[in-house]
Amino acid sequence: MHLEILVEDQSGKKMLDIWPKTISGDSTMEDYRLLIDLHKRSKRLGPGGDAETEEAVRLARIDRGAALKVADIGCGTGASTLVLARLLNARITAVDFIGDFLEVLEDRAEREGLSGRITTVTCSMDQLPFEDESLDVIWSEGAIYSMGFENGVSQWNRFLKKGGLLVVSEITWTTSSRPLEIQTHWDNEYPEIDLASSKTAVLEKHGYSPTGYFVLPEHCWLDNYYGPLQEGFDEFLRRNGNSDEARDLVAAEQREIDLYRAFKDCYSYGVYIARKV
Repeated sequence: MHLEILVEDQSGKKMLDIWPKTISGDSTMEDYRLLIDLHKRSKRLGPGGDAETEEAVRLARIDRGAALKVADIGCGTGASTLVLARLLNARITAVDFIGDFLEVLEDRAEREGLSGRITTVTCSMDQLPFEDESLDVIWSEGAIYSMGFENGVSQWNRFLKKGGLLVVSEITWTTSSRPLEIQTHWDNEYPEIDLASSKTAVLEKHGYSPTGYFVLPEHCWLDNYYGPLQEGFDEFLRRNGNSDEARDLVAAEQREIDLYRAFKDCYSYGVYIARKV
């Protein structure tokens, strides 16, 4: 299930933020704190890889020398943000709802000498602060399903300049049929999961011309994300007094890992590249 938390921003307006992690349906602020504590020490908050981010830059044919305005939406602790800052002559606005994650990104950018290229903004991805047609590139790895793929690409279109690029990774079926267990899991977790052909049709429906697509390979899940996450489970439990809540969270994460290992031929993240028309 998705964790849904109502909070208030500085104006007092209530916002709904969704953290796409599998935990108890009776989620509390303690569950939320534990999620942040588990993940904020990780380089990646989801499947991906530096090489795959660079491959997406290549397939998108982004001019690496151009002075671009880029938004990395749902950036987490900044794995993709930092790669983009190394590769591009761009001003990057890194957006995430979790300030703790952005602090990690800021520290990493400072250590790499990239702070001058990155500005962090704490906000929900459905309340972005950008002006219409102000961005050359919108980038989002493993985050858009927090608001739904169709909702996200529809809302974000207006921020792109005409001809601007959308690069987004989205959970995608890679087979036309699959066992009932994994079908039921994803039907409950994220009913928008679908084949790449259907995702491409959504992009076309909302004013984009798809130009590229590839599937994240297995090492992006097991070596880059799940492996490091598992390595931190014992220390996470010690930090949190081996509480029932912490053990429940680790069990839920392990269940997600086990499902991927069992059914990895059926789904992955697809990386979609499209240009605003």
